[in-house]
Amino acid sequence: MAISPDRRLAVGRQPLSSIDFAWLRMDEPTNLMLINGVLTLGGPLAIERLRAVIVERLLPIERFPQRVVKAPDGASRWEISPDFDLDRHVFAVTLPDPGGDPELTEVVNPLLGEPLDPSRPLWEFRLIHNYQGGSVLMGRIHHAVGDGMALMLVLLSLTDRHPDARTAVPYVDPAAVRQAVAAPPPGNPFTRIFQQAKPDIAGIRSEAEQLMPEGMKLLLQPGEAFRSHRWLTALSSAFSFLRLVARWPDPKTVFKGPLGVAKKAAWSQPLRVADVKALGQAFGGSINDVLLTAMAGGLRRYLLGRGETADRVSFRAAMPVNLRGLEEMAALGNRFGLVFLSIPVGIADPIERLAELRRLSKKLRLSTEPVVVYGILRLLGKLPHFIQRLVVAIFATKTTAVMTNVPGPREELFLAEVPIRDIFFWVPQSGRVGLGISIFSYNGHVRLGIGTDAGLVPDPERIVLEFHHEFEDMQRLAREKSAG
Repeated sequence: MAISPDRRLAVGRQPLSSIDFAWLRMDEPTNLMLINGVLTLGGPLAIERLRAVIVERLLPIERFPQRVVKAPDGASRWEISPDFDLDRHVFAVTLPDPGGDPELTEVVNPLLGEPLDPSRPLWEFRLIHNYQGGSVLMGRIHHAVGDGMALMLVLLSLTDRHPDARTAVPYVDPAAVRQAVAAPPPGNPFTRIFQQAKPDIAGIRSEAEQLMPEGMKLLLQPGEAFRSHRWLTALSSAFSFLRLVARWPDPKTVFKGPLGVAKKAAWSQPLRVADVKALGQAFGGSINDVLLTAMAGGLRRYLLGRGETADRVSFRAAMPVNLRGLEEMAALGNRFGLVFLSIPVGIADPIERLAELRRLSKKLRLSTEPVVVYGILRLLGKLPHFIQRLVVAIFATKTTAVMTNVPGPREELFLAEVPIRDIFFWVPQSGRVGLGISIFSYNGHVRLGIGTDAGLVPDPERIVLEFHHEFEDMQRLAREKSAG
């Protein structure tokens, strides 16, 4: 598909939106605004094949050949990087034997605290060989490029639903790629979103709902809510901001405190979605209710293991809510709000905890809070930096964790003809928040990713272990209930 001259001009230089600018300067050495994700592959992948996919699928998306520059008038803008070098963004490393989770952790941990070069496009892909007989693809993308939902669709646009969807584009100069882009491959609706000038949104939506029905519901419903409540952004932002500021700070726990540069990562073993659904049916809750309940129980167990009290303890998790429709995803950037869910770790009984989480979640679903927070985030990008830092610090006192739960594709996908076994990621924690919890479902399984500040929580793998113990206890309770 040829790119029109008008679009080439748009690709070449664009102003940075206020909300993207807010996320860009939210970066601090102790908390980088990077979304880190991992695809584990069912076989080895050659770096040349990965580069071919990047050239064909990623570089035609306007934001990825661009870097952020400051114009003479002081405004920041996206501009094509004049010395773009793919080797600086896509490279390979090899794990030492035996090539398991401990070895992968040693690679991932330092990357969570390592910034990207601000003079280049704000992304990189690291192909990690010798992991459990296959490869791992780790992507690192700055939040200013796009929010989690948009970047998930970018990631999915690199994949195929069938192993014979060949990517034959060789490595060429990215400038040439921008002049003429091959037609998007068949079978992947998300590639068409980013590479077609006027994509068939209705057709793409129909295909995408077959691939990931729960994820599309999560994506589309809040976008409709945003359009119906758009007026609240201007009308209620000041009042709602004061209401948020007036909330009591979260209690002091091991999860809160001064942050350092070093970060730690952990991830769970896969859980079967069918097992999670079975618990939901047993206890009267959704998949999300069950996972949040098990997560809260795991955090409770971790606190007790550290000698902390957990009774009557409740703290908030900031949870992103998408606020745009599928047809707007190609623009990337950030358009999401936040809700602040109280996590009742003080409730020991998992059935009571699930019922409380259901009540709290239902209340938030009826709230206009995401739209109001979106308005605040947009405003922050227009204010002096010291005011933004003050507001972010105030929000951080009200929040202990950032938590996200994304239902992904329910079938196996392929990257350059290699099957993708699992997907998990780590969400960035803005300001002074030191705990990130990410849940992602894929191909019938659920994975949990935990990112922590190494000084506060040096052993996030224990949180993961306690999450599994809590889930097993919930299964035991379900069996006892079924047995009468």
